[in-house]
Amino acid sequence: MDEVVAGNRAVWEQASTKHVREYDELLEEARGDRLLHDRERELLAPVLAERPLVVHLQSGHGLDDVGMVKAGARAVIGVDYSSVAAGAAQRRAAELGLSCHYAVAEVPGVPVRDACADLVYTGKGALVWMRDINAWARDVARVVRPGGHLFVYEGHPAVPLWSWDEDEPRIRPDRSYFAESHTNDTFPGNGARESQWTLGQIVTAITTAGLHLQVLEEYAEPFWRPQDGTNAAAWSGRLPNSYALLARRPLYGGRVGTSPVGRHPRNSQARFASLPQPLSLLSRDDAEAP
Repeated sequence: MDEVVAGNRAVWEQASTKHVREYDELLEEARGDRLLHDRERELLAPVLAERPLVVHLQSGHGLDDVGMVKAGARAVIGVDYSSVAAGAAQRRAAELGLSCHYAVAEVPGVPVRDACADLVYTGKGALVWMRDINAWARDVARVVRPGGHLFVYEGHPAVPLWSWDEDEPRIRPDRSYFAESHTNDTFPGNGARESQWTLGQIVTAITTAGLHLQVLEEYAEPFWRPQDGTNAAAWSGRLPNSYALLARRPLYGGRVGTSPVGRHPRNSQARFASLPQPLSLLSRDDAEAP
């Protein structure tokens, strides 16, 4: 693990303690019915109606997983490199009696078998943690089955440029849309080094990996809001703050991505948090004790 990855992981573990401190509040939220954003529900409705098995990359607090199971998913396997986040999400799912299961592992290098997922779901602050967007896309294409889907609901790559001024939207002079990375100075991963992938780079990585783009939409509304009441002018409807992407792996033909570490990737960081059966799609030989 290089220095940047190790530093980012430490920052994210610390940020994830929020999921433990606010466990009861998140549990109460998980009992509700508004866990996915409106447009997410609309775009995912046909997929979730088929009772898919979902792999959620960078699963965080796991509320999205609860929402997908409630909306029809057969089961969700969340992958996050924070043991704190995965542990809290597993406990919450168990209390709710829902089929959500969590692995602690790095992405790419997802410790699941090839073509095991009907739907790969990710976003909401996930892609900035990817050091290699092309390796990520190849791993997604490996995991999703023929005919299955990738769904991304994410912060727009232009968001790091917007200031949080409340009177007028402004572009930060210290940021560039085309920079390789920047340092997070807001929330929740303050101090982390985040990759700056353009929308073109993300779409190109996905299509080059062999997935067919079906939907790409940009939205003015952010998926996040700070709890301190900040209401930046950049969020008032004039600028892009989020986007949704739906892609499909073709049923026949076409070359899809392969893991750079082999057919069943050995992720030396993988640990599984209380995973009940049946979960035979997992590469259990990669697992360590939690």
